[in-house]
Amino acid sequence: MTGEAGAEHRDAIDAIIEQWRRERPDLDLSAMDVLGRLAMVTRAVEGRVEDVLTRHGLGRGEFDVLAALRRSGSPYTLIPSELSATLMMSRAGMTSRLDRLEAAGLVSRSLDQADRRSFRVTLTDEGREIIDSTLTDHAATLKRLVSGLAPEDVATMTRILRTLLDTVA
Repeated sequence: MTGEAGAEHRDAIDAIIEQWRRERPDLDLSAMDVLGRLAMVTRAVEGRVEDVLTRHGLGRGEFDVLAALRRSGSPYTLIPSELSATLMMSRAGMTSRLDRLEAAGLVSRSLDQADRRSFRVTLTDEGREIIDSTLTDHAATLKRLVSGLAPEDVATMTRILRTLLDTVA
């Protein structure tokens, strides 16, 4: 059985691993054991995050832009290429997000006085209120999602996941 130490209950991954071990005992399935659960956790968390964003009238993309501007610090202004780089997305995709956010009054765009070929994107007061409210709700939701873990387990998982990201990235 998977996860021998502290195996309180079986889940769908246990059943899948058991079936594969029966059919293919020659394979090391330990990575499937870990990554299968990681995928299940990711799907569950994404659903909860979407619920929070929906309550605040935001999509994931809009939230990401507003959050990037907010965490950039006062005056909460970036140029589109900085936003694109921060969010790892194309400039074309960024333009459509900015169009929606500007139409909603959450960001404003103005010509960049230092480079008249570009413009600056600034979080409006309304945008700041929405991102602050959303982030407060989001942080509380994420905290609830890990509340079943002891603080030392959170620290251990953070270390392990950082190492895993270094391996797969």
